[in-house]
Amino acid sequence: MSAATTPPSALVPAQAPHIPVLLDEVIAALAPQAGDVIVDGTFGAGGYTRAILAQGATVHAFDRDPDAIAAGQQWPETTGAAPTLVLHPRRFSEMATALAEAGVTQVAGVVLDIGVSSMQLDQRERGFAFSSDGPLDMRMSQDGMSAADFLNEADEAAIADVLYVYGEERQSRRVARAVVAARPLTTTAQFAAVVRKALGYRPGAAKDPATRSFQAVRIHVNGELDELRAALDAAERLLAPGGRLAVVSFHSLEDRIVKQFLREAAGALPSGSRHLPPQAQAFAAVFEKPSAAIRPGAEEEARNPRARSATLRWAVRTTARARAFSQSAGSQSA
Repeated sequence: MSAATTPPSALVPAQAPHIPVLLDEVIAALAPQAGDVIVDGTFGAGGYTRAILAQGATVHAFDRDPDAIAAGQQWPETTGAAPTLVLHPRRFSEMATALAEAGVTQVAGVVLDIGVSSMQLDQRERGFAFSSDGPLDMRMSQDGMSAADFLNEADEAAIADVLYVYGEERQSRRVARAVVAARPLTTTAQFAAVVRKALGYRPGAAKDPATRSFQAVRIHVNGELDELRAALDAAERLLAPGGRLAVVSFHSLEDRIVKQFLREAAGALPSGSRHLPPQAQAFAAVFEKPSAAIRPGAEEEARNPRARSATLRWAVRTTARARAFSQSAGSQSA
């Protein structure tokens, strides 16, 4: 197989700490070319970045996890007079600001792989998972409010709201009441045990109910959905005409935000009803019609079980002005 036909997934070492999900599909969606500037908003172990660099593009990679940045700084592409990998120890919602500071005003592509990384899940001391006991932490940036801080200090109603909204836990009030009664909680095993007892979990059931509560608290502690919305807006402003946005999400809350953003940015609006008139298009479409949802095939799911819930959506930027720019300039059209 020649270099030209080698799939990006073949570049991932067999013993890589993290297997990037839908790698071939993401690179096909981004279509990086030599000389392009691409943003990898979720650097992690660098799976997407490695494949983009292999196409001759320059990557500006973001990650709020200092461990990921420290590992990336060992890459040879970060050194020299003209490095092809520029690391930003910042949230991806800050990409527009960070790139402006670096003198970059437009990019050819943006890729986002939303949620927690495999490395974070596998490190018990980070407290993201209950597969092994660890401190109740869950902070991607390793600073600020931890999961333990929230669960031990928030009132019952606030905890119930977080579990319901971010974990879609129908019995959120029961779980919140059990959490408050069991405080203080300091480890992932303690939290998982409280949730399981509150929901009557039986070992061997198809899905551990603690999964929903862990997801909810993690999203809340890290402000993940607000970060995603801000990053999508930033990508709209940064992408040059013809630039490509590719987003991989892992649960319905994330995918719903991405799907709605791309539909609205492409000019898709509700058709109205007998009670409400059709909505007028208030701006020129800033993205072409987005792709349908792309999901892993059976082979990838077998190779990487964590890929099973992944969904990729991508779209191409038009020549229209970004909506925020147009509105602030007093015009809503291109």
